[in-house]
Amino acid sequence: MFDPKKIQEIENQFRSWDEKVEKALRKNPERKEEFQTTSGIPLKRVFTPADLANLDYGRDLGFPGEHPYTRGVQPTQYRGRFWTMRQYAGFGTAEDTNRRYRYLLEQGQTGLSVAFDLPTQIGYDSDHPLSQGEVGKVGVAIDSLRDMEVLFDQIPLDRVSTSMLLALYIAVAQKQGVMPDKLNGTTQNDILKEYASRGTYIFPPKPSMRIMTNIFEYCAQEVPIWNTISISGYHMREAGCTAVQEVAFTLANAIAYVEAALEAGLDVDTFGPRISFFFNAHLDLLEEIAKFRAARRLWAKIMKERFRAKNPRSWMLRFHTQTAGCTLTAQQSHNNIIRVAWQALAAVLGGTQSLHTNSMDEALALPSEQSVQIALRTQQLIAYESGVADTIDPLGGSFLVEKLTDEIEERARAYIEKIDGIGGSVAAIENGFIQKEIQESAYRYQKEIEAGERAIVGVNKFQQEESPPKGLLKVDPKVRELQVQRLAELRSSRDGKKAKTALEELKRTAAGEGNLMGPILNCVRSYATLGEICDTLRGVFGEYEPPATV
Repeated sequence: MFDPKKIQEIENQFRSWDEKVEKALRKNPERKEEFQTTSGIPLKRVFTPADLANLDYGRDLGFPGEHPYTRGVQPTQYRGRFWTMRQYAGFGTAEDTNRRYRYLLEQGQTGLSVAFDLPTQIGYDSDHPLSQGEVGKVGVAIDSLRDMEVLFDQIPLDRVSTSMLLALYIAVAQKQGVMPDKLNGTTQNDILKEYASRGTYIFPPKPSMRIMTNIFEYCAQEVPIWNTISISGYHMREAGCTAVQEVAFTLANAIAYVEAALEAGLDVDTFGPRISFFFNAHLDLLEEIAKFRAARRLWAKIMKERFRAKNPRSWMLRFHTQTAGCTLTAQQSHNNIIRVAWQALAAVLGGTQSLHTNSMDEALALPSEQSVQIALRTQQLIAYESGVADTIDPLGGSFLVEKLTDEIEERARAYIEKIDGIGGSVAAIENGFIQKEIQESAYRYQKEIEAGERAIVGVNKFQQEESPPKGLLKVDPKVRELQVQRLAELRSSRDGKKAKTALEELKRTAAGEGNLMGPILNCVRSYATLGEICDTLRGVFGEYEPPATV
């Protein structure tokens, strides 16, 4: 892309300039001896075309909407329409969360993402002994289709995209008169990241992967515009991995899902176009922008070259972004508004398809109505007032951003090759390799903070005395009592024989090789509870026991 003679001329000019700077530094040294990104990528004082001497525009960048999608998956990007503003929300009862959803939609939110409480996430009903103290706390309590009916009351599911549990969503949509082929959204079902970082798993890897491929197959036939999986690097980043590791481990997990689907006899271009991703937007603004670009390019190459996908939509890495919850501080919590703003900006400059912005008080409690409005307004200000959405990939061509994009791709590819050598992502999780890598990165990062080498404003720099926070959202402890009462009423009023028959059919299918989606839907429609459905599958598949890592 660059004339070799010009590159040589720039290198000579750079050396001359650098010598002058080094002399000046004897009197006025720089802030640090070495500058680097959060992934440990060295940052030179200045980058020039010489750092991109091997860049080929057509091969490495191309145009938006064309392979390798470095500059974006859509040819018009946000000039056509803005990203989906999808705030992740849920707390207390279905009624509580329904009110919050309707408030957010009134404020201009364009998509929904359901936060479930811990018992719902790990398949326990609210009346289970292990649910004590957790019902409705970190998300909404959903025990059955009846709760779902309340959750989406007065919300038209044919006009809003949603990220949530598939079978329950299909069933409640049909009750609204919306058929499955009209539903638009994403399933929250990336199980491999649960084993690696988050911990809300139920079954061992093999049956969990079967459920994934069953969803791919079912949706290809019945729910064609639904994103069948959201492969998440977000939670691994929250657990402490670097930007490079986030790309590498996410795409390694994606490779495992594609391979499992191929082994199940599915065609890559049948399910490939509906794969989606979920990334973190962390503190290092320029590294994060480059990370999104590198992930797009690397995934395009993997799908085209490794899996021989022919449909260009299979090559596209479409992703949701959430700002980094792990960077929010309880100290001087209003600072979080600013942190979230530039993290959201990184996601937009990196070409995200949808975005959640965290609220300023989330290090202290579930967000208040005022704080979620500020978080949503942050996205709207970027969209409507900043100007950054008016041209595509505005930092494309920056010597630093292109160099970081190359470096992140190269380092992530090396990780993926290492994971392939172990036997793939599942094997790398089972032997603890990925968990250990994340733990070591998290330990290094925390040590830097505690040593004062990494400044966190309000925490280890510019501290101040503060009054106790006021106006925090608190979940009514009576939520569990209410849910337990509702469960008792449900079990006494439903057709018990129909629910039992549906659960028995699910058990037989799980013990065999059939697709589980049909039987699960029958259970949901018969008002079998989430806990009953998961207990039936536990009885066949067992529960996962994680390896110990040191």
